[in-house]
Amino acid sequence: MPESVIIIGSGPAGWTAAIYAARASLKPLVFEGAITEENRVAGTLPLGQLALTTEVENFPGFPAGDLEHFFDTSLAPDRRAMMPPHAKEGVAGPELMELMRQQAVNFGARVITEDVLDVDFDSHPFKLTASDGNTYEALSVIVATGARANYLGLPSEDRFKNRGVSACAVCDGALPRFRNKPLAVVGGGDSAIEEADYLAKFASAVHMIHRRDQLRASKIMAKRALDHPKIHVQWNRTLAEVLGNDKDGVTAVRLASTAGEPDLVLDVAGVFLAIGHTPNTAFLKGKLELTPKGYVKWTTPFRTYTSVEGVFAAGDVGDDYYRQAITAAGSGCMAALDAERWLAAQ
Repeated sequence: MPESVIIIGSGPAGWTAAIYAARASLKPLVFEGAITEENRVAGTLPLGQLALTTEVENFPGFPAGDLEHFFDTSLAPDRRAMMPPHAKEGVAGPELMELMRQQAVNFGARVITEDVLDVDFDSHPFKLTASDGNTYEALSVIVATGARANYLGLPSEDRFKNRGVSACAVCDGALPRFRNKPLAVVGGGDSAIEEADYLAKFASAVHMIHRRDQLRASKIMAKRALDHPKIHVQWNRTLAEVLGNDKDGVTAVRLASTAGEPDLVLDVAGVFLAIGHTPNTAFLKGKLELTPKGYVKWTTPFRTYTSVEGVFAAGDVGDDYYRQAITAAGSGCMAALDAERWLAAQ
C-alpha cells in the first residue's frame, strides 16, 4: 500500500507538516536525512539549519529561561542524552528541533534516517528512491528539504576547510583552535551577525568582511554588531585569499577592496562563511518546476502547490525571501493542510 503522505526533510517545515499530517490521521512517513560525512560537510544533516544555531530568540513561545526540566520530561531519553548541555538562556536551535521532532513522533509520525535520492512524479502513486536502496510509494509528497550554506569557491578556502574555514560558527566556534584568537566572518546579513555575535564569546576579536559600506542586516541586528566591542566591520572588502600552512591551518586572510584601496592582510585563526544559502533541490531538477535560483516554485498564491498535483513544498526550499524558522514552520502547516484537502478531494 502506498503511503498517504511522505515528507522529505526535517527542519521546522518538515516537522510541522508531520505534526499536522499525523494529527489528521494521515500517518506521515518522514525522511529526515542520512547521517553521513557528505551531509555533514554540505550542512544537510537531519534537523536542518536551525540545528546549527545557538539561542533562538524569535520563535514564539520560548522566552529566555531555564528549560532543563522541560527537556528532561518531554524528550525521549535516548534523544535527550545526545543533546549538548542546556545554556539556561531560552531555547537553542538543536533543542527546538528535537522538541519538534518529538512532537511529531508523539502523534504517530514515522521517521526514516535516510536521504531521498530520486523521485518519479510522472505517474501516481509517486515513487521515491531512498539511500537505503528501497523504493517507496506515496499518494502525496511534501518537499521540505531546506537550503544549505554557500561557500565562495576559492581554492584556498577549499584547502583549509575543516582546518580553520567553516560555514557553521555553532558547530566549530568553540574549538580550541579558535579560542582567544582573532576570527573573520564573511557576510553582512542577519546570519553573518549571528555568527559574529556567537564567535565573539570565544574569540579575541571578530572581523566582519563586507563588500559594501553598510550592512544588509535588519536594524536591530546591525546595531548589535556595530555596538559590540569585539566585532569590527571591514567595509568595502571581499575575501581574496585564505592564508595558512599545513601545520597551523588558517593564519590570515587577504582582503581585496571594492573601493580602490590596497589589499589588506589580517591575522586570523579562522574564517566563517555567512553568505547565503542554496536550496537542496538537486534531486528535483526536471521533476518539479524550479525558480532561476533553484528554489521550488509555488504555482498558486497563498498555497504550497507545486507544478505537480499532489506534490507540495514547504519552508526554505521554496522561500528565498523570508527564510525564518517561524515562516518555514507556518508553510509546513499549510503544506500538510493542502495535502490533506487534496487527498480528500481525490
